[in-house]
Amino acid sequence: MESFILVMTTLPSREEAEQLAERLLKARLIACANIVPAVSSLFHWKGKLDRAEEVLVLMKSRKKYFKDLTEWIQAHHSYEVPEIIALPIVAGSQEYLDWIEEETSLADWN
Repeated sequence: MESFILVMTTLPSREEAEQLAERLLKARLIACANIVPAVSSLFHWKGKLDRAEEVLVLMKSRKKYFKDLTEWIQAHHSYEVPEIIALPIVAGSQEYLDWIEEETSLADWN
């Protein structure tokens, strides 16, 4: 059975989030991106407590593309250390999972 994943990343603006999502969709590394505005993040960074207003992007893909997806995000993200987290999709409607597989079948970002 194919392994599907939900990949999360945060960005500093909606514009950057949309650009990243569009590029990943064109490369077929993801089938879908949901952009969630106005996420308040609190975190430790370089020895101090920090905070930022960010945009969360939730992307549906396949586990076999995670390495390529990670490399692509790291190369095109404005953060020094971008959040790139994948969670397994443990269940879903077969039609939706088939759609993710179909939409990412032509992945070619090189």
